[in-house]
Amino acid sequence: MPPRVIGLTGGIGSGKSAVADAFRALGVEVVDADDVVHALCAPGNEGFRAIVAAFGVDVLGTDGRLDRTRMRERAFTDPAFRAALEAILHPLVAANIDAAIARWQGAYGIVVAPLLLERGNLQKRVARVLVVDIPEAEQVRRTVRRSGLAEAEVRAIMATQLPRPQRLARADDVIDNSGSQAALAARVAALDAAYRAGRDPRAAIAAQ
Repeated sequence: MPPRVIGLTGGIGSGKSAVADAFRALGVEVVDADDVVHALCAPGNEGFRAIVAAFGVDVLGTDGRLDRTRMRERAFTDPAFRAALEAILHPLVAANIDAAIARWQGAYGIVVAPLLLERGNLQKRVARVLVVDIPEAEQVRRTVRRSGLAEAEVRAIMATQLPRPQRLARADDVIDNSGSQAALAARVAALDAAYRAGRDPRAAIAAQ
């Protein structure tokens, strides 16, 4: 039987990477869509070549790499650019994730996809959606501290993502990441045990 795929998502600043790392620490195989994008867009790689062919050298920085900041700002303000960029990257990302899943050896694995519910192109691959959740005020605080963005910029990014109630309504499982690292590790361990045993993960989380 092929491994089950758990889709891990959550709003900006919710701590998806911390949750993914906690699963990795338990021996769970994880593929992160953002990591796949970064690899594809490195100079000379397939995504890099396709983006430069589509948009020209204007997307490059002085170091010859893609200017991610400028591209992110343009994608945020130019829907046509964003759609064209996604049309290039989404099939490449999906193919790379499929290849990673095919190599998994465990009972299940994790696909980290920040826009899993917003874009939907990876949803057909996942058996369950695991949402990492924290209060919106904490999302803002953590993101400002981590990235240096202004609060208004963070809230503008949040406005492009599903509202928290809608994200939670579409989750199969929810993990609260508003507490300590020890609490998070305990919740991940409970989920891991449930996923491995085929039990209802919601009962495992409720027991924490």
